[in-house]
Amino acid sequence: MTAQTTFYLSQIIGIKLYDSNGNSIGKILDFIIYHFSPANHPDDDAFRPVVVGVKAKIDGKIRFISFKHIEISHIENKYIFSCKQIVDMVESDFNNTIPLAKNILDRQIVDINGRKLVRVNDVRLVTIPSGTFVIAVDIGTEGLLRRIGIAGVVNKILSLAKKSLNTNFILWDDVGTLDDNNFNIKLSRSSSKLHTLHPSDLADIIEEMGKSTRTKVFASLDEEKAADVLEELEPYAQAHIIENLSIEKAADVLEKMPADEVADLLDVIEEERAELLLNEMEKASSEEVRELLEYSGKEVGSLMTTDYLSFNESMTVRETLDELRKQKPEADMIYSLFVTDTEERLVATVSLRDLVISDENIMLEKIMQRNAISVFDDDNIDSLAEIISKYDLLAIPVTNKEMKMEGMVVIDDIVEDLLHKRKTK
Repeated sequence: MTAQTTFYLSQIIGIKLYDSNGNSIGKILDFIIYHFSPANHPDDDAFRPVVVGVKAKIDGKIRFISFKHIEISHIENKYIFSCKQIVDMVESDFNNTIPLAKNILDRQIVDINGRKLVRVNDVRLVTIPSGTFVIAVDIGTEGLLRRIGIAGVVNKILSLAKKSLNTNFILWDDVGTLDDNNFNIKLSRSSSKLHTLHPSDLADIIEEMGKSTRTKVFASLDEEKAADVLEELEPYAQAHIIENLSIEKAADVLEKMPADEVADLLDVIEEERAELLLNEMEKASSEEVRELLEYSGKEVGSLMTTDYLSFNESMTVRETLDELRKQKPEADMIYSLFVTDTEERLVATVSLRDLVISDENIMLEKIMQRNAISVFDDDNIDSLAEIISKYDLLAIPVTNKEMKMEGMVVIDDIVEDLLHKRKTK
């Protein structure tokens, strides 16, 4: 065996297996690899699957033999697999193993660095004195053509024009998870690495997955991450996931989302399931969503969020900023800050700019803007676009007829509503 031999899975599937005397004894059908799971190697980020067995056809029968007694050599551009001794794998040898070709080739995986879902065309392995390991997956055109045996021919033709086939590898460390019915099968530290992706990127990946895998991947996320990802998903994917998650898990995720987003989602799923979810959610969250669901699709209330920040006019700039630091609100919640009285009636608004540039000992009443532009919760939703445009607002406070705060509508939601209406025309 040479110090290092690199080869592709497609190059060895179907080739002959020889004994130590050079006699053909069978044909290689697949490799059996010991695959990674966090429980096996909790502290090893760079673990790569090692080949522990071979699925071979010997004397007309399918057998699984240990890889310990197999040597690999590369002679005259050919890979020779020699088996010094045929030792069948026992039941315990199959713990935490998977057939490589069966479970990896043609599967969809997550390219963590590329933040996308890709298809595996081939697998690259390396043999070194310590063993044979999977080091990368090939997602390029060359890998696909290599599988059907014409990569060499195509490369020769392209070389005449000083071109070559597209080669595209993903190192095993940067591979995410299989799009497979058996989600217990993982590649690399898939779960933790998936969680590092931005919710928008993860949403794009989940949307491309098959329906069953989509739900399983989503279910593996913690509640905070799941809520952020769910907000980024397209409506069809949102509905599919919420309809297929357990009631308990779905309710836990929905509680982490803004009430208006939850109301929009529950409005498009089956009424019976929506009611089950509302009953499972915490009472305060559930009641907030129910109130929003009472609005018709043409009323401002159907588009508003009930999350907003309000302060008393007697508070100082310093006290207000301290409160903001304490609450750590989302970005769209500080488009505008609202000043209310003790009955939560809207008094004025304060811009974040005025708050930041003002002396910290000045009270809000000195910098707030009275006669704030606002809308009623039962106003027609079509009036919002004109108001936003006319007054150059990023958010509009929403009140009832008694001027008590009900919520606010942010420009993002207004634009999204306008785009949706344009698409459905």
